[in-house]
Amino acid sequence: MSLVRTILNEIGDRCDASTADDYKTIVSRVENEGLSFLTITLANLGKDFQKSLDQGFVAPSAFAGFSRAGALPRFLGGLLGLVFNKRTGVLLNDPNLDAITGIYQLLAMFAKIELDCTEDRVKAAYAAYIQCENDIKVSNQGFTDELRNEFARVSALLFSGTFSDVSLVIHKGDLVPHHGPGATAEKLSSNKKYTLMHWNSRLEDTFPHMEYMYPNYLAALEEPFGLVDIVEPGRELPSRVVHVPKTLKTPRIIGIEPTHMQYMQQALKDALVPRLESDKLVGSMIGFTNQLPNQEMARQGSYDGSLATLDLSEASDRVSNQHVLAMFKSWPLLSEAVQATRTRKADVPGHGVIRLAKFASMGSALCFPVEAMVFLTVVFMGISRSLNTPVSEKLIKRLIGRVRVYGDDIIVPREHAEAVATTLQLLGYKVNTAKSFWTGKFRESCGGDFYDGEWITPIRLRRMLPRQWQQPDEVVSFSSFRNQLYKAGYWKTVAWCDTYLEKILGGVYPYVEETSNAVGRHTFLPLLEADRMCPYLHRPMVKAYVRKDKLPNDNLEGYGALMKFFLKKGDLPVFNKEHLIVAGRPLASRMVKRWTYRD
Repeated sequence: MSLVRTILNEIGDRCDASTADDYKTIVSRVENEGLSFLTITLANLGKDFQKSLDQGFVAPSAFAGFSRAGALPRFLGGLLGLVFNKRTGVLLNDPNLDAITGIYQLLAMFAKIELDCTEDRVKAAYAAYIQCENDIKVSNQGFTDELRNEFARVSALLFSGTFSDVSLVIHKGDLVPHHGPGATAEKLSSNKKYTLMHWNSRLEDTFPHMEYMYPNYLAALEEPFGLVDIVEPGRELPSRVVHVPKTLKTPRIIGIEPTHMQYMQQALKDALVPRLESDKLVGSMIGFTNQLPNQEMARQGSYDGSLATLDLSEASDRVSNQHVLAMFKSWPLLSEAVQATRTRKADVPGHGVIRLAKFASMGSALCFPVEAMVFLTVVFMGISRSLNTPVSEKLIKRLIGRVRVYGDDIIVPREHAEAVATTLQLLGYKVNTAKSFWTGKFRESCGGDFYDGEWITPIRLRRMLPRQWQQPDEVVSFSSFRNQLYKAGYWKTVAWCDTYLEKILGGVYPYVEETSNAVGRHTFLPLLEADRMCPYLHRPMVKAYVRKDKLPNDNLEGYGALMKFFLKKGDLPVFNKEHLIVAGRPLASRMVKRWTYRD
């Protein structure tokens, strides 16, 4: 609450507006509603504020639950009055940008703090996952032959070069699989993944295990490494559906894939993604590794109104496998490979094992690239309807620089936004109208928020404030929060954060470069002379806290160790010296105070 008071006062000082009554309201509501007022209620107000900026006025239904003075709520009324007309609620011709940035910062600051949801909210999230499955089955009934053929034709125009190239790679047997860093359905440790003991018969038809599981043929003949269980479809292991923190309002639902499925999914992903991003026709329209182009286009759209940003709800969970089959229809080998690496069943807590109508849950390595290709296809189907002309290569080239898809973040020309949204809904996707913008001067894409060409993205607190230096996650997160506030110019709030962290860390909170691994503060000012110099590398050093992770013991030897080496990416070493003894995600972390490099 002290942090809230400090940043609220600073926002008020920037805008020359009183916020004393606003803080009293926050105190009262938090006392009655608890932390959910900051994490859920204020976050909902933030969405109302976004929509009000987009539509150009504060609707009567906006800011529900707060009394009004004229057309605006009393809460934050002094600041809102610098953006909207107090009597009519209409957006001012020249709204105060500091007020817009400050209001949005306060309302969104706690929206994504990582806290466990209540059991009821978790159950509701799993029920929504099941509902998505039912919705897909219904929408599949409306996926007529006409729509299917149009979908296949448009996707062929967009991706024929990439699909042909990847098909050739599969045909030659040049795919290189590898294991991902995450968990697996079998709960195998990081190194144990390299001693696979089973393989699906569906995989075997396209990717024979003798070609992909062993470092050499000798390993395939030796026991126990060579004893592989070829699993028939009826015995296939389902993905394990779990929830992970997202917001206090709702968790994120993901599927943890079986080891051997994830293993080959990674191979296909590595073949698809770089070819899509470098494709001469659609390379600038689809992205997986760089969000900056989306953010720049969103900024442009907020300035001149030429581009719209669309957002989808439950995007990954609504991608029908029927759409994926249509997309790869003309490339049977690639389609067979994609289907072979698709997990058909999922074990959902409280609902048992279900057969999936969706292509894949979040957690599959192919989920992100496949959904982006599906959405880009639907975007051009929508533009085709808007222009009343079939999609052609000429049309696609004409829209380079005006269309882009990054996951479920979609950018299209404003004049086609409604037609694209309608087409998405026609195919069973759920357009999030609260986060889709095309009428006013607000745009949002890939974590970047813009108003009239200006960056107004809020700095979010991701974890609760640390209470002691022995809380590594909280200490590192809050120090990062402080440094982001510093870059945004919240000097008074930064001073409060510095005082808080110095107290927690016993005064050990030095100035460091952004590249340092030390927990320290960043500054625009020249750094003073270092406390000491490294006698070996002559690099400046400071005494600071450094996070140290304890990795689990995970011994790997023999052919499994050889396989891990062969699957290493790139020419440079990527393993630590003990990677065959300890590996995986940290079991625990702690803070260590020591001399470390400042840069």
